[in-house]
Amino acid sequence: MARDSAVEALPGTKPHAIIVPYPAQGHINPLLKLAKILHGRGGFHVTFVNTEYNARRLLRSRGPTSLDDMPGFHFETIPDGLPPVDADVMQDVPALSDSLSRTCFEPFVELVSKVNQHGGPPATCFVYDAMMPFVADAAEKFGLPAVAFWPPAACAIWGVAQYPKLIEKGLVPLKDSSYLSNGFLDTVIEWIPGIDNFRLRDIPTFIQTTDPNDIMVHYMIRSVEVSSKKACAVVFNTFDALEADVLRALKSIYPSIYTVGPLNLVLDRYPEEELTAVGSNLWKEDNSCLKWLDSQEHGSVVYVNFGSITVATAEQMTEFAWGLANSRMPFLWVIRPDLVVGESAVLPPGFTDETSDRCMISGWCPQEEVLKHPSIGGFLTHSGWNSTLESMSAGVPMVCWPFFADQQTNCWYGKNSWGIGMEIDHDVKRDKVEGMVKELMEGEKGKEMKRRAAGWRSAAEKAVAPGGSSYKNLEKLLSLLLPKK
Repeated sequence: MARDSAVEALPGTKPHAIIVPYPAQGHINPLLKLAKILHGRGGFHVTFVNTEYNARRLLRSRGPTSLDDMPGFHFETIPDGLPPVDADVMQDVPALSDSLSRTCFEPFVELVSKVNQHGGPPATCFVYDAMMPFVADAAEKFGLPAVAFWPPAACAIWGVAQYPKLIEKGLVPLKDSSYLSNGFLDTVIEWIPGIDNFRLRDIPTFIQTTDPNDIMVHYMIRSVEVSSKKACAVVFNTFDALEADVLRALKSIYPSIYTVGPLNLVLDRYPEEELTAVGSNLWKEDNSCLKWLDSQEHGSVVYVNFGSITVATAEQMTEFAWGLANSRMPFLWVIRPDLVVGESAVLPPGFTDETSDRCMISGWCPQEEVLKHPSIGGFLTHSGWNSTLESMSAGVPMVCWPFFADQQTNCWYGKNSWGIGMEIDHDVKRDKVEGMVKELMEGEKGKEMKRRAAGWRSAAEKAVAPGGSSYKNLEKLLSLLLPKK
């Protein structure tokens, strides 16, 4: 696709972006989308950096040629510093984060030096996941601009930005583990600009700890601090109309914010045939679910997927299973092998016989295609940000079962601000699941949520269309990243 004249590079200068995601599925997905957009719409040479562990998983899930170089698009790896394992599971997040912060700077500097010598045009900028702050340190060493990308929603990062004040006020860390269940987490935080009626439990959950030295609390504080001081811009996969109040508040720590989402809709507008096969799913996709959806009635199917990290107990799995079965609704359920804590995910006896005529079970699926399928009428989700945006972009309402990190924040906004979701309690009971699924698919509240979701879909499409807020911000970002005289 021809590039807009406003974002042309200097004659003879090929812009080269080194792009580094945090090594988790929900972080790799949007950064790979942004990488494709920089390559296709901005004309950038791209080096995309996975960890060695995730590169091995990608080769298993997507085939032995899936990380081969293409013209102007190159994959590299760095070690994550953890002991080598050969598994298809998400690594322990605190251990991974701690290891990345301690061990990755030097290997990454060596990689950049190697790429500059042998990887085509020299690097001209870094686009990094804000949860990989060592990249900003490396950018300083090379004297190149670094753009921080936050995969979570702006509202979640604004919540993380409150961590120091929560510590200062004595609300964090929790005094003991009883504070997780004694109602303390329902304390309303009234002093956060841009957010009303937020409870402590609605702030990204790393603060729900009794440890004053908790790895993730301090890792997230450092990530916000580094991106505010060392990044020349901060990018969010959101759009202005969706998070206007929070984005205004975030300007206090991030003066230069670029909202460029939803990236799934941006990429739909600027497809590149040669990069179509480049994917990021760490589990092998089962495309047969699309054929099954073709056989279902319009708007009749509940899509169930708890993402790449959420785990359930065997009891919760059983309650979800019978709740879905008793709803009598057709459903497509994605069940990862590691979904159940400490054991393989096994469905309860009798469930398959009860639901065989209206159910499909998949190990992993092409979620964006599923959510856009006309047979999908609702989404039972963990409320990860990618899933939330993709569901909103498709006009699909949600029942939310948030697990950790930013998911509680997304769920609160889905219920209270955007009007597109309902929340199911963590203490899962089959009658509650049944009732919420029926309400989602057939009830008056479900119909209103669907109407609101359709409105947000239209707003998202307007944002990424020529003249829209995300379209204009992407143009500005491309110009910012091009080499200057």
